Amino acid sequence: MKIPYIPEDSPFNTDQKAWLAGFMAGMNSRLLASDPAAGTARAKPPVYILYGSQTGNAEGLARTAAATAKSHGLEPVVKSLDEVELEAFAAMRRVMIVTSTYGEGEMPDNAELFWEEISSPTVARMEEMTFGVLAIGDTGYDGFCEAGKLIDMRLEQLGAKRLLARVDCDVDFEEPATGWIDAAMPLFAEVEGGPDEVAAAPAAEEAAPVVSAYNRKNPYASTLAVNRRLSGNDSAKEIRHYEFDLGDSGLIYEAGDALNVVPENDPALVGLILNHLGVAADKAVARQDKPLGELLTRSFEISTPSRELIAAVEQHAGNEDLSNIVRSGDKEALENWLWGKDTLDLLQLNPGLALEVDDFVSLLKPLQHRAYSISSSALANPGRVHLTVASVRYRSGERLRGGVCSTYLADRVAEGDQAGIFVTTNKSFRVPADKSVPVIMVGPGTGIAPFRAFLQERRESGANGRNWLFFGDQKRASDFIYEDELTGMMKEGVLSRLDLAFSRDQAEKIYVQTRMKENGKELFAWLQEGGHFYVCGDASRMAKDVDQALHDVIAKHGGLDAEAAVNYVNQLKREKRYLRDVY
Repeated sequence: MKIPYIPEDSPFNTDQKAWLAGFMAGMNSRLLASDPAAGTARAKPPVYILYGSQTGNAEGLARTAAATAKSHGLEPVVKSLDEVELEAFAAMRRVMIVTSTYGEGEMPDNAELFWEEISSPTVARMEEMTFGVLAIGDTGYDGFCEAGKLIDMRLEQLGAKRLLARVDCDVDFEEPATGWIDAAMPLFAEVEGGPDEVAAAPAAEEAAPVVSAYNRKNPYASTLAVNRRLSGNDSAKEIRHYEFDLGDSGLIYEAGDALNVVPENDPALVGLILNHLGVAADKAVARQDKPLGELLTRSFEISTPSRELIAAVEQHAGNEDLSNIVRSGDKEALENWLWGKDTLDLLQLNPGLALEVDDFVSLLKPLQHRAYSISSSALANPGRVHLTVASVRYRSGERLRGGVCSTYLADRVAEGDQAGIFVTTNKSFRVPADKSVPVIMVGPGTGIAPFRAFLQERRESGANGRNWLFFGDQKRASDFIYEDELTGMMKEGVLSRLDLAFSRDQAEKIYVQTRMKENGKELFAWLQEGGHFYVCGDASRMAKDVDQALHDVIAKHGGLDAEAAVNYVNQLKREKRYLRDVY
């Protein structure tokens, strides 16, 4: 400690000067200990807030938790689960995990490597750790909050101490999640650190996130400025381009974010259900502030039967096929049986089945917004946001059916009409901060949406890194959406390479993964130069095939065996150079 300076010409003798110097040094020590602003501040105890997020919701909650942590005297460290090395994780004392669940009970992309590591039978015990898990999911899926449940159970098995019970949040997650965070942070603040605890460096101050007034519960009534078909009349698909006017909403977005649309149900289906129930649209419903017709149109899901409705109908319908499947617990068989069936189909299983209106409504799930990858850059399109959406249409039984939101937009929201929208931020799917690095994008069909936004963003921001797009669909003549734009970007030099794969233009089907392998040598070279690899589109088939092709390319052109290729891809994930927006 620096000894306080007493001037030579001060009116004190030698003994008095020595006493004063000691007194002032002691006072200085006490001030430093009690006032973090004086001198070197005492390190705040760290709390590690680790997230697994597919679309940005879990990451958003992690950021919210970080702000709450600071208000309780903690130093938050926010990272995705895959960013954390296992050795470092095992040494953490206070751990909050926020995770969503992807698909039917799978880990989000940025939590897969973490889960593989802590699932190992040889992983060290973590008895010095205190943890809590916040899980978000959707009860419409079998694996509701499964990722959070698995991590919570595994940490307990490894000897970590659960600070408070896990909470499993449904799609209406905001209120229970915030309540859990508010309860957790004071408890984390009371956890004592050990002598080997390493103080966290203060997190770099981030700009306070702009909180929009518009969200799921309060969508912005946006005017639809453009509604036009992109795919040709001979296409087997109907892909449309939409542009929403943001007006004076103050809504902002970045390339990689999602736009959420609040749909309305098909009025024809609403009418058929009302007829089946034998009631009028203005029928009052217990504990509801709207008549039945309006509830079925705007408030409840009627295209996809809820699990509660399935269970209730099974008990009274007398349908042997359904009863056998439900009682067997065969989830895949139930999914196959339900394909193409809506709420009306279940009600019609037994014409004599009579459900009271109040009981029927109580078995329905709330009508949810639909999220679509934004296909524009705000830099290139100020005041507007674009979507690229495939209209889902099919026939089942004697009726034509359609996707709830895709046909709502295509058929019932004309240019000049309004629809409710809001933005979901996804910081985990962004163009590289380094404008000089190469970018490789794989987006067949409507999977091109975020990459159209990426290319606009790279052009408008002056990025000089090369851009390579793999795009495809069925037939070039009718399915090459945004052809003029893409060829224009090629001429401008914004798009360095465009590899196309139209599967049905030749006898042998060619897909984007085919083109990846054909150009594997150069693709691997781009990765070696620091390239970022992105995929958007169908998760069940395309994304898996592209992932396998990526491993094959790296193994072949990197001279690696299968295990080394896996390690190479895993490193891309850790470095956030392999990112997916799949559904």
